[in-house]
Order: sequence, then C-alpha cells, then structure tokens
Amino acid sequence: MQDFPIFPDQASTVAWQVDAIYFTLVALSVFFSIAIAAAITFFAIRYRKGNNVDRSNPMEENTVLELSWSIIPFILAMGVFGWSAVVFITIRTPPVDAVEVYVIGKQWMWHAQHPSGKSEINELHVPVDTPVKLIMTSQDVIHDFFIPAFRVKQDVVPGRYSMLWFEATKPGEYHLFCAEYCGTEHSVMVGTVTVLEQAEYENWIGGDAADEPLAVAGERLFTENGCISCHNGEPGAIGPPIANETIFGETREFEDGTSLTVDEAYIRDSILNPQAHIVAGYAPVMPSFDGQLSEQSLLQLIEYIKTQ
Repeated sequence: MQDFPIFPDQASTVAWQVDAIYFTLVALSVFFSIAIAAAITFFAIRYRKGNNVDRSNPMEENTVLELSWSIIPFILAMGVFGWSAVVFITIRTPPVDAVEVYVIGKQWMWHAQHPSGKSEINELHVPVDTPVKLIMTSQDVIHDFFIPAFRVKQDVVPGRYSMLWFEATKPGEYHLFCAEYCGTEHSVMVGTVTVLEQAEYENWIGGDAADEPLAVAGERLFTENGCISCHNGEPGAIGPPIANETIFGETREFEDGTSLTVDEAYIRDSILNPQAHIVAGYAPVMPSFDGQLSEQSLLQLIEYIKTQ
C-alpha cells in the first residue's frame, strides 16, 4: 500500500480545502449518527414494555426542542454548503496567467500536448507553484482525468472541451487515473504527473528544438486548408477576419441576434459545425471540416487563432 495511501499527499493549493470539507462532513455524520443511535437506544431501554417508569401526563410539544433540532442542523448544512460553493468556484475559475496544456483522452491513454510543441503519452510535466490549465477532450468515449494528490478530477467528453486547473505545491511524481469506466482496458489508463522546479521545467519544455509549436503547425493548416482565402480580413472576404486579428476572448454577434464569447469550444464548433452560428453580416457558406481534421489538428488551429 506504499504507492496507494488511504489519503494521498496534499500536493496542490486546493487539496487541503477539499480535505477540510471532507473531514468536516465525516465528523458531522459521525456525531449525529452516534447521537441519534444513542438516543434511540436510551429511549428503547428506558421506556421498554414492563419497565416501571412514569407514563402519566405525556409531553405533546416542546417548541424550544423542535426549533433547536431544526435550526441547528440547518445552520450547519448551509454553512457547509456555502463553504463548499466557495471552494467549487475556486476550482472552476483558473487564473488568467495559467500555463495551458491540451489533453486528449482515448482508449486507453492520455495524450498531453504543450503549446510549445512538446507532447507526452500518459505523462504530464508541469512547473511547481504555477497555475496550470488543462483544456481536455475525448477522441472516443467519456473518460475522467483524476489526480488524487491534487484533489482534482474532471470528465473528458467527446465532442466538447472541458477545463481543469491546479497549482502544484510539491515537486515529485503523482498518480494520474481515468476515473470513468471507459472499456475493457480502463484499468491500464493510468499515468504520471511530474512536478518540476521552475528551472527544471524550463529546461524540459525547451529541450527538443525539433518540436514544432502548435501555433506554427496551426498556421500551416490554416493555409493548406484554404482558410486564409476566406478569413484574411481583406475587403470582400466572404468570412469574418481571423488572420492577424485578435478574436479570442471577444464577443461575436450572430445573425439570429445571439452572441457568444470566442473560446476553444466556439472555435472547434465553428470548424466542425459552421452553420450552428452565423456571424452577423456574413453568409452561411463555410463547409464543415468534420471528419477531415484530427483532434490534434483542431488543437493546432485553435492555438494559432488564439495567438493572433
């Protein structure tokens, strides 16, 4: 059990908060379970049939008692709820300066792709004391990215992007699991998260000059697939401008009056299902690239668009 402790190390900024909530819930559950069991046992013995006790003038109501057993648990429950909500919001809100890594789940492995071009299989190298944001999708079925030592986990769903972030606090190696049954080899879909000191991470991420940055590969795909001809931003172009335009994080208005913020999910949908949202002022003429681009190619195009 040395490699599988009952309680893994607390190796992220949020780990102690998750543990504190967990142990608080366990303590409250144990306290009330024992209190209720003790009360039931006491009254069952005290007032059992044949026991010589005073049963005259039975109490019909006790306002103070009834208010106490209603208000006190309510306050405790709402307190835990509010505390948990704050931690949940923290877990779901990554810092704006977080290091981004793309993750693709597939039967039965994890593929991590760094924007610099570095890629990994069933491994993830991250710097210590630095927020890391994972942008994840699945190539086949639902998976679940789970790092017990960081107390973070997130479903990875085909056809959409999900987000997970953490900030590791201790250098070392930590278990990575798929926590969603995904097929016959689910049990072997494991990996390692390696947390490095900042200098070691910089050496690792820049150690292979042959790695092509995602944005560079995405620019090549943007040209090879003819995207540049429609999205060049020149007068008369039939598609909204992308090349040399800052669109990521901006709000786009559509012909039907709705709007969306340009993020990874919007860019992916625009490539695979371009008729879903028609930008105001443009005709619905873009063809779908569904089935023509791999998940890796989509990530490259997304990173290129993000860096414009």
